[in-house]
Amino acid sequence: MSGNPLDEAVSATMQGHPEVVRRWLANEPGSWGYLAGKAVLDCRRRLGRGLTEAERRAVWRLLWGWLTALRDEASSDQP
Repeated sequence: MSGNPLDEAVSATMQGHPEVVRRWLANEPGSWGYLAGKAVLDCRRRLGRGLTEAERRAVWRLLWGWLTALRDEASSDQP
């Protein structure tokens, strides 16, 4: 881990909810909201406080980046 609570929260969310990540990759409704909520809650727990609006948006941005990178990787693996 990087030692950054935001990065750690996003990583833990991705690793802890692979079935929801698969649903996001399949464009299933509700999957983004579930993952975004879990990442924010995990980050709050790690920091021991609520997140500022900027921190919440940073978590969402990081999560979106991880998810889109995974989608791009998966699509490049297909013939």
